[in-house]
Amino acid sequence: MNREEIKNLIPHREPMLLLDEVEIDENNVSHGKYAIRGDEFFLQGHFPGFPVVPGVILCEIMAQSCSLLIGKGIIEYVPMYAGIDNMHFKASVYPGDTLEITSRITASKGKMYFVDSEATVKGKTVCKGSISFALIPKDQLLASRK
Repeated sequence: MNREEIKNLIPHREPMLLLDEVEIDENNVSHGKYAIRGDEFFLQGHFPGFPVVPGVILCEIMAQSCSLLIGKGIIEYVPMYAGIDNMHFKASVYPGDTLEITSRITASKGKMYFVDSEATVKGKTVCKGSISFALIPKDQLLASRK
């Protein structure tokens, strides 16, 4: 899937759409990619003269890739974080790097999903851990804001 196809499934849009492409294999494992260009909003102040992708952004990239494992079943929902567990940051990510994300669902209960995810650059692990998220109906989110 390319960026436009990804937009057909998840609600994220620029500048928060942080995936360039994702493929879901026959074992329901997602393989996502995002090339760090250097002009992203999150690098502007992190850190001047020495841009490093923030850990929370790495988690967000991983979460977006994870949510695509639900496929078309996600269209009427917004995936919301429920937890981040045992997340370990092994190396920094810089402009020019291409982040590759591998994610697999380990458990689910109703609209709750538990996923193991790993991000690598050039085959080296930069971040790995578990993410849980809930699918919240879009109309419920809109109603809760009134």
